Amino acid sequence: MRYIVLCVTAVLVLAAGVATYWWTRPGAPGVVAFGAPFELVNHDGEKITEQAFRGKPTAVFFGFTHCPEVCPTTLFELDGWIEQLGSDADKMSAYFVSIDPERDTPEVMKAYLGNFSGRITGITGEPAKVMQMAKDFRIFARKVEQENGEYTMDHTASVLLLDSNGDFFGTIAYQENPDTALAKLQRLIREG
Repeated sequence: MRYIVLCVTAVLVLAAGVATYWWTRPGAPGVVAFGAPFELVNHDGEKITEQAFRGKPTAVFFGFTHCPEVCPTTLFELDGWIEQLGSDADKMSAYFVSIDPERDTPEVMKAYLGNFSGRITGITGEPAKVMQMAKDFRIFARKVEQENGEYTMDHTASVLLLDSNGDFFGTIAYQENPDTALAKLQRLIREG
């Protein structure tokens, strides 16, 4: 009897696993490969959705324009790695999503990114929608009040790498070895 109960339990667990995979697999109707649907604006003030992360491999960095070190360093490095890709750079997209949309309007984002790159598109929008996007992409972001009445933002400092279906492909850590970071982008373009 114990053997029958174990077999029935194993079959039920296997069936639940298969059903879960079938309903949540990439490409299943209504399933977003990574993150969730969003509707925000780019640094030109034009509507942008999760479809921007489909069609070719993508690098996405969440940060803010008032960031003292991590964000400018990461954007500078990302632009340099993209430059090193040469003609392969056109085979991928890069985005900078503001986690501080209260200050980071499209105009502010465009001016800020103009200091780093013409290849990285800024994304911002309504604060609640931006924070929901960050949460959906498993990005930590938190406002930190300062003594002078100003504030800063704590946030995940990694660049997300997404394949051409929008599936999570990997990350580039803050201050990762430049050769390793470039190799990750090259692999993303080859395999993603």
